[in-house]
Amino acid sequence: MSFEKFFNTAVSSWMSQEGPDSDIVLSSRIRLARNIVDFRFPTLFSSEEARQIVSLFERAFAHRSYREAGRFELLKMSELQPIEKRVLVEKHLISPHLAEDSPFGACLLSENEEISIMINEEDHIRIQCLFPGLQLAEALEAASELDDWIEGHVNYAFDERLGYLTSCPTNVGTGLRASVMMHLPALVLTQQMNRIVPAINQLGLVVRGTYGEGSEALGNIFQISNQITLGKSEEDIVADLHTIVQQLIAQERAARQALVKTLGIQLEDKVFRSYGILANCRVIESKEAAQCLSDVRLGIDLGYIQNISRNILNELMILTQPGFLQQYAGGALRPEERDVRRAALIRERLKMEERRKMEGDER
Repeated sequence: MSFEKFFNTAVSSWMSQEGPDSDIVLSSRIRLARNIVDFRFPTLFSSEEARQIVSLFERAFAHRSYREAGRFELLKMSELQPIEKRVLVEKHLISPHLAEDSPFGACLLSENEEISIMINEEDHIRIQCLFPGLQLAEALEAASELDDWIEGHVNYAFDERLGYLTSCPTNVGTGLRASVMMHLPALVLTQQMNRIVPAINQLGLVVRGTYGEGSEALGNIFQISNQITLGKSEEDIVADLHTIVQQLIAQERAARQALVKTLGIQLEDKVFRSYGILANCRVIESKEAAQCLSDVRLGIDLGYIQNISRNILNELMILTQPGFLQQYAGGALRPEERDVRRAALIRERLKMEERRKMEGDER
């Protein structure tokens, strides 16, 4: 498998699949934080210890296959260009912290990109499993089985009373972060998110932007995750999050129907204006592109737009990010150059989708 696959293909296989409630829930993610005994945590370890940990994983797991996920490839952050690391962040395969602040970091990526094992991030190991739609329980089962497989090769830092030991006290215990990525345009339009976010926080959950802590909710995409890792089982943490997500899904669907009734033609006009901008613009910034893509996706889900696959919007959400634009250009671009290329890429991709639809109709 070529390394270039991870950088040149916008949509991971899990992103192109439909999952439960995928009109609202884009993905479910389980992340497990683990550390290895006999090594100091990344906040204190030496460069030699860091290299030993990477070598350990390279020997044990690189080029090995894991079930249907395919073969693992090891990517060392020190050997990647800044644009390549940014692309991996934009695809949600590594964290911004690993890309920017981990000089001895690495990542094992599965061929289908459903599994990412970050090495020497905040902890020695961050196991990540990604599933389409609302599949938290399935993702937890997959992550737990992968966790057991890795533990067959390394000894985890574990305390009988506290659980798994981590660099940050907020991860001690299960070391589990469960999260879902949700598209919530109707709750934003009806201004309900302003009261929903504080209510969710009071339940021990947190609402973040598209790329996690400190990021903006571009295109009305929010990440909902647990904050509590100690004192609850993995299953209870996931079950609690699943319950809240189901409530958000119901609220978003109710808000969409309310908008259809109250706005009617104005809502349809908003959707098609955004589609018109995407199909015809010559210059567009990433924030405007994300908002227009959100409107168009809403229009697809409501049945206003029927000639475009929902998955094309998943692809464009990634393709229009700065890292991908520069990867395709073969080098760094100024912001204004990225805006021009972004517009051209969106126009061409929408034309391809229209041609595909016309060819299908002719058959």
